Amino acid sequence: MPSAPQEIIDLVERFAHNADHYRSASYNETQVRGEFLDPFFAALGWDVYNQAGVAPSYQSVILQATLRTPGSNTTMPDYCFRVGPERKFFVEVKKPSVDIDSAVQPAYQLRRYAWTAKLPLSILTDFEQFSVYDCRTRPQPSDKPATARLLYVQYDEYPERWDEIAKVFAHDAVWRGDYDRYVLAEGARNHTMNIDGC
Repeated sequence: MPSAPQEIIDLVERFAHNADHYRSASYNETQVRGEFLDPFFAALGWDVYNQAGVAPSYQSVILQATLRTPGSNTTMPDYCFRVGPERKFFVEVKKPSVDIDSAVQPAYQLRRYAWTAKLPLSILTDFEQFSVYDCRTRPQPSDKPATARLLYVQYDEYPERWDEIAKVFAHDAVWRGDYDRYVLAEGARNHTMNIDGC
């Protein structure tokens, strides 16, 4: 039985009915953000549009957040999700014509952003695919796309796997500390795997 809210089921159906259009090279990142990802994160309880009218320094979602990377380059992750002024995770968006499951550069880009900002987790998505990365190890340009990936969900799995995403990344889950507990649990699991040589 689907666990996702109706708006997510509707987005999944819309993508499925028009998949060829969304996967075309002409459909860009700005479009996928506005049509799919803004409502996706709103369904997780995030105030994507600052409808509460809070001061900029306390907005829970920052679009095109400014970040300085080594070499004094200024880059902009597509979304930055925060609790008060504290950054919790980034989301980097690609258009659906980019296969984020197999493309090397998008995962490296996201992990580099999060590593620079000292964020433990971040998300790479084009709505069609949703990947969560552990960003506590320094990324290398030669890393495979699956390196440090903790979760991978395809869009048609959202109805059944929504709770898996929401229990970590929903606004309420982050405020309750569930996100931080997940980070600690994954860190402990990875440490144990390294000790065991797995």
